[in-house]
Amino acid sequence: MVLERITAGKYGTRLFQVVFGQARRFASVPPQPVPPLARTLQGYLRAGAAARRRARAHARGGANVRSRGRPRGGCSEAWRSARETLAQLEPRSSSNGPGKNNSWQVRDSTFSGGVRPGSALRVGAAPARAAAGAHSAGLPARAGAAAARRRARAHARGGANVRCEGGLGERLQRGLEKRARHSRNWISDWWVQWAYLENRQPLAVHSNPALALPKQDYSDWRGQLLFASKLIAGVLDFKAKIASGSLPVEYLRGEPLCMELFQFLFSSCRIPGPKHDHFFQLEVYNSDGTPLTQSQIHSQLCRIRTQSWKTDKEPMGILTSEHRNTWGQAYHRLLRDKINKESVRAIERGIFTLCLDSPVMRISDEKSSVRTQSNGSADPAWGGTYSNSGNRWFDKTLQFVVGEDGSFGLLYEHASAEGPPIATLLDHLLQYSKVPERVRAPLVPLQMPKKLYFYIDPEIKRDIEHAKQNLDILINDLDLRCFTFWRFGKEFPKQINLSPNSFIQVALQLAYYRVHGEVCASCDSASLRTFRGGRTDVIRSPTNQALQFVRAFDDPSVTREAKLDLLRQAVDAHSALTEQALQGQAIDRHLLGLKLQAIEEGLSVPRVFMDTAYGLATHWKLRTGQVPSNTDSVMCFGPLVPDGYAVCYNPQPDHVHFSITAFNCCEETDAETLALTLDSALCHLQELLQPPA
Repeated sequence: MVLERITAGKYGTRLFQVVFGQARRFASVPPQPVPPLARTLQGYLRAGAAARRRARAHARGGANVRSRGRPRGGCSEAWRSARETLAQLEPRSSSNGPGKNNSWQVRDSTFSGGVRPGSALRVGAAPARAAAGAHSAGLPARAGAAAARRRARAHARGGANVRCEGGLGERLQRGLEKRARHSRNWISDWWVQWAYLENRQPLAVHSNPALALPKQDYSDWRGQLLFASKLIAGVLDFKAKIASGSLPVEYLRGEPLCMELFQFLFSSCRIPGPKHDHFFQLEVYNSDGTPLTQSQIHSQLCRIRTQSWKTDKEPMGILTSEHRNTWGQAYHRLLRDKINKESVRAIERGIFTLCLDSPVMRISDEKSSVRTQSNGSADPAWGGTYSNSGNRWFDKTLQFVVGEDGSFGLLYEHASAEGPPIATLLDHLLQYSKVPERVRAPLVPLQMPKKLYFYIDPEIKRDIEHAKQNLDILINDLDLRCFTFWRFGKEFPKQINLSPNSFIQVALQLAYYRVHGEVCASCDSASLRTFRGGRTDVIRSPTNQALQFVRAFDDPSVTREAKLDLLRQAVDAHSALTEQALQGQAIDRHLLGLKLQAIEEGLSVPRVFMDTAYGLATHWKLRTGQVPSNTDSVMCFGPLVPDGYAVCYNPQPDHVHFSITAFNCCEETDAETLALTLDSALCHLQELLQPPA
């Protein structure tokens, strides 16, 4: 076991990383490529053109659509400005004919005026059309998903033919390519810093996802401690598999996935700072290097419960729910005392945090229904001060929540991992908990668990009271609905040769359109774990094909055959974009990299990132994510923007679990309305594909 200290660039982020001897095999995946500059610029302009068409369609209105929103002014002008600022990529007239090589011309300055007018972009016609197919209304994707994937791969190979000469764009592209040659991953560290560590919003709701799992078969503290002891033993078993290199490598579409994120799950914690956060990782083992048995763990938990009756009067963990700047200041005040510093460091060094919750006080039937999952397990994160939220340490990477009433869930800090590795861990834990213990506990005395003490002076007391008030305001503003769709699951789309995820994404577009009368900027997460150190990129779900479909679906003048054709086109278009993102060829992380590369080189941020159009393109009003698991679980996270939604789903073979969140402060959004509309949209899609006899 080697302890490495890594410093990530100029931001001053310190990451203490434990690297296991045999875990090096986890990195046996290729490096993440830097997409060709010309293709990303073209993709951005196509997204702008699609947004313009959506805005025009919304302005014309649909009398047959129930709309709770209103058209946004200035969209067309914003995208016209984007074309002038970024690029005007239009095909020159050519007599080459279909299948021949056409040339593309930059008629204006691109990327903040950097590329000279007249610089040529040599793009093969077929690859260009393959990439544009998911966006351009004139090039419908009529082939199946397999053909769409072949086109995306062909386009990825064809990217080498793109030539973009001179200017700031090319300079920044060369910088990214150099960074890719000399780093583990050219974008992941920047992404973690920009998306998480420099984000100053509270971790609760805004960053930390919560995962609620099936309610366990017990209803008192004895059952709670027995289950918790199995849970701890299961985590140690999973951790041992990582350390020994015996954790099976995961695959996606036959390609091995990078497994590095698993070793960052344990003994890690985020530490607040005044401008950005720090986190470190540290392995902690028993003195003899062996884990305790389940019965030993249970004995220790009983000791802890006995001691916990003499609990502190103030919930110290509530401080970690504050705005990051506020918590950073309180953190430094807290650590001025030696006892406080020792207690905080003990929490930060721990492998994970276990939260043993008392039964939740029922405020009202309405509020209880909001906080309850479809499987009967209470939401483990967002209950406010009246619902155990003081019994958390939101900076900790892993927090398992075990309630006395049988509720079971998990919170995780997003900077260290994405949802799929968490789902893998939970699948292991639930399977492990079903196996009876076969190891007898050794007859050796165990050291009494150490109680952590805090000295609370008037300043810290004031900080805690403010944190309580702010958390309750945040929780009361959260609009949360979870439901299970029972009519079909992921097997139904598969039977008709449609991607289940793309099918659900089109259903989400239809539901949003029915509620708001428009199609908004939407993001679906694509995993980049097929590359070394890869995290995620964005699939832009509102394609031209999706817009055509949702506009036609409720139009009685459109025939069923036409609707079926439009549905398949919309699903295939999303599948093509998914394949492009999985190949590392999506546009959003590349655009972010170009922006951060300019900052890294001390250059002015390119004008495109200051443009209104870029703000519109990245104002994600519909944040979505699929977190598949072998268990009946549902993940919850908050919207990215005040007037947006967040939708997470877990497709099972014959049903799908959904969670939808919005903010009550926004009059235009309503989680329950979107949930009901999504349920009916899925039913109507099934009836379209399988009409009743």
